[in-house]
Amino acid sequence: MAKIAVEKPFADIKEALEEQGYEAELFESDENISGFDLGVVRTLNDGNVDQFDFPVVSIDGMSIDDVVARVRQALEQA
Repeated sequence: MAKIAVEKPFADIKEALEEQGYEAELFESDENISGFDLGVVRTLNDGNVDQFDFPVVSIDGMSIDDVVARVRQALEQA
């Protein structure tokens, strides 16, 4: 199953992804991380787009269910 990086403090999203069978880990927004299949962040901006070596989903304005669906969709397209 895919390994997902979830920006802190979104533990509720991490738990929802784990319930769907994904391996999820929380990270600080200023951490330089790698080795994940997908990232979930608060919002995308010029400062963080190049920070990741994997696709990223912005949760801006989405419910937890919407985020889980978007993660699933992004992984299917990868």
